[in-house]
Amino acid sequence: MRTDPRRHARCPMIAQPDEPTTSASAPARRRILGIRVDDVTWPEALDRLERLSAAGGGSIVVTPNPEIVMQARRNPALAAVIDAASLAPADGVGLRWAGRLLGEPVREVVPGSDLVVRLAGRAGPVRQRWFLLGGAPGVAEAAGRALASIGPGLVIAGTYGGSPDAADDEAACRAIERAAPVDVLLVAYGAPGQELWLARNQPRLRVPLAIGVGGTFNFLAGRSRTPPTWARRTNLIWLFRLCTEPWRWRRQLALARFAGAVLAAAARRAAAR
Repeated sequence: MRTDPRRHARCPMIAQPDEPTTSASAPARRRILGIRVDDVTWPEALDRLERLSAAGGGSIVVTPNPEIVMQARRNPALAAVIDAASLAPADGVGLRWAGRLLGEPVREVVPGSDLVVRLAGRAGPVRQRWFLLGGAPGVAEAAGRALASIGPGLVIAGTYGGSPDAADDEAACRAIERAAPVDVLLVAYGAPGQELWLARNQPRLRVPLAIGVGGTFNFLAGRSRTPPTWARRTNLIWLFRLCTEPWRWRRQLALARFAGAVLAAAARRAAAR
């Protein structure tokens, strides 16, 4: 299931071992309300992903946001997956705000949806093979077409719906194995389903790079409105999504709980000092 190392050896997108880089080692880890978040910039995140893909060791990437942080505080299994991941960049301006208050600074926000798009642009010239897992009927196929247009040359090796239910793991794994070799696996079951799915199945699949992508397929397929430039530049994607999908208001309550927990932790930190 591993990528042919000869392909990576001549891929311009993969930094060679003797090339200098600021992110050759693991990124600095922060703790936001006890949950791991990596302090990485965009160049550092992309460089690390390329190195992980080249290594072919079966890496897992998660993109924690405030909602996931709150889930992980109540779900030790999810927290363990985040702790063990090869990369966990901050997906949400709330984590950057929290980091400043709690003395755990995060320099840049790296949203998972943008991460997938940037990776697709780099994957096309080297003809990587991607597999898309999850999404409603027809969504993964449409998202695959969008990704292929972003990165001409990118091969969508396959798609499969399935579910995050462990009873469906075998069928999903077989679909991915039939599409081998697969360089990148995108799993869109939402948190915590996608993270727990990866923890159960990546040891078997050993896809070089597996990423939990949440609602990214819906954006790519046009099922959800793509955040405009102003929302991306100001890191207010969450506000745009709330305005365009008001049914999400119950989920957004997690942001209020997150803010309250951060302020309480900041007050305790100040008192201790």
